[in-house]
Amino acid sequence: MTEPTGRQKAQARQSRTVAVVIIATLVLWMGAQFAGARFGLTARTVLLFDLLALAAFLWAFIVTYQIWRKRRDNEG
Repeated sequence: MTEPTGRQKAQARQSRTVAVVIIATLVLWMGAQFAGARFGLTARTVLLFDLLALAAFLWAFIVTYQIWRKRRDNEG
């Protein structure tokens, strides 16, 4: 088996970063939903958490798509 190239290592690092962002966003968003219900936060505040989570998921989707395109271009 050959050693991974620098490009493959960079893609793997980027993939791990996306995974961490997705997991952290999910956990923090669920915590914000719980805190909103428990402490009676306003709907506006909870909406802010929802929008922040949506932005993080959108970023993760875009980066995942870029990784997929790079990997596909390198294969063919």
